[in-house]
Amino acid sequence: MYKKTELDRDTVMENYARAKERYAAFGVDADSALKKLSTIPISIHCWQGDDVAGFEGASGITGGGIMATGNYPGRARNVDELRSDYEKACTMIPGNHRFNLHASYLDAPGKKIDRDEIEPEHFRSWIEWARTKNIALDFNPTFFSHPKANDGYTLASKDPGIRKFWIEHGKRSRKVAEELGRELGSPCLNNFWIPDGSKDMPADRLGHRKILISSLDEIFSEKLDENHTIDAVESKLFGLASEAYVVGSHEFYLSYALSRGVLLTLDAGHYHPTEQISEKISAILPFTNRLMLHVSRPVRWDSDHVVILDDWTRNIAIEIKRANAFDSVFIALDFFDASINRIAAWVIGVRSTLKALLYALLEPSQLLREEEESGRLAHRLALMEELKTMPFGAVWDRHCLDAGVPVGAAWLSDVEEYEKTVLRKRNA
Repeated sequence: MYKKTELDRDTVMENYARAKERYAAFGVDADSALKKLSTIPISIHCWQGDDVAGFEGASGITGGGIMATGNYPGRARNVDELRSDYEKACTMIPGNHRFNLHASYLDAPGKKIDRDEIEPEHFRSWIEWARTKNIALDFNPTFFSHPKANDGYTLASKDPGIRKFWIEHGKRSRKVAEELGRELGSPCLNNFWIPDGSKDMPADRLGHRKILISSLDEIFSEKLDENHTIDAVESKLFGLASEAYVVGSHEFYLSYALSRGVLLTLDAGHYHPTEQISEKISAILPFTNRLMLHVSRPVRWDSDHVVILDDWTRNIAIEIKRANAFDSVFIALDFFDASINRIAAWVIGVRSTLKALLYALLEPSQLLREEEESGRLAHRLALMEELKTMPFGAVWDRHCLDAGVPVGAAWLSDVEEYEKTVLRKRNA
């Protein structure tokens, strides 16, 4: 079992001083990197805390090409438990971040509110909670886990009644997002992902795609103030029950976003296994002034594993840094693991993402660019390799110390105690 150990302040500061000196030799100001990191918000997803069940009376997701696996004790069963768990996670995560809601997480106790009936009032308690925590909220319409999504199509359905229901849900979700942004003083990113597709080869791919264009155009027909909400659309390669065909492919949504002026969302798990969204950032930014990312960890497919500090995550952060795009790329997380402690999953995922951002901020990008432009490609490669063993961890420890959260793995004891005193009692 892990024995709690935490570096004292003097040790952290001494280690940081030495690391700062080493980075300075490459022309990197570690103090500036830390200052910048503290300004970058991560949109942290609510659905890790309850296995994407939501608060409509369901015990978990029932379709739509996604699946939460595992049955670890302590799943949040209601709004209060979810908020309590998230607040606990925040005591171990440095920085002030955003919280990302799905429409299925409405707070309307004792009422049956269908998706085409949601109103801002059903999220009033979320607004008040966010205000007390001094955080902003983001939003997502929920196009899965519903009887009217059982045949595999929602906005792209050829059934006018099904389509009408989901178009209304999309419109109402925009109004909710607008209210969240207005009330909290920060634009609410409202991300549209739909699971529409076919398990086997369809005969009419184009027909469904034309219908989806029409549905989206109707949803977005009313122009809303982008000081309050920003619409985004997210593609996917395939999902469970849509292995052969997904209506909203990357090419579809890239074209739609650029032609309609909405935000494009790139999810790390929504492409072929050898594709990385880091490669797509600099390819798309010249044609649009902003992007949203869903940082996840696909393991051979879109499995939404907890984010770790792997090459893929670091590459995403590095590409944002090299493109000087921290102000135009919005970073959100999307993973859900029901096989481990859910609060630990939040903490691991967010801290890993922040570590990747710090690693990128500590890169001497200008030096690498100069070596490249001078034709010293061996120097460029050598420097990239040397940077991997720089004392990055000492700078991260300083960030945690300054933020007042546990340094190193000391937070594991806090999670263990919370599980013992709170989570395990939910399954008693």
